[in-house]
Amino acid sequence: MGIIISMIIGGIIGWIASMIMGSGNGILINIIVGIVGSALGSWLFGDVLKIGGAKQAGNFNIPGLLFGVLGAVVLLFIIGLIF
Repeated sequence: MGIIISMIIGGIIGWIASMIMGSGNGILINIIVGIVGSALGSWLFGDVLKIGGAKQAGNFNIPGLLFGVLGAVVLLFIIGLIF
């Protein structure tokens, strides 16, 4: 059950990030970007920058979604620079 919830939350986070960045990705790419972006957001904002609520990135609450989306936006920005 946890995998399905992670995919749903990852899809929501990836979709919001793709809307912010203006990239038209499919649902599978949105799920991957959302899950990887949440992990990136938790690491970058929680471990590196020591922002308190960032360790909740990817959880279904306001700070978790916010830092998950921020991490996914950073991921899409980095991918855009590479390609």
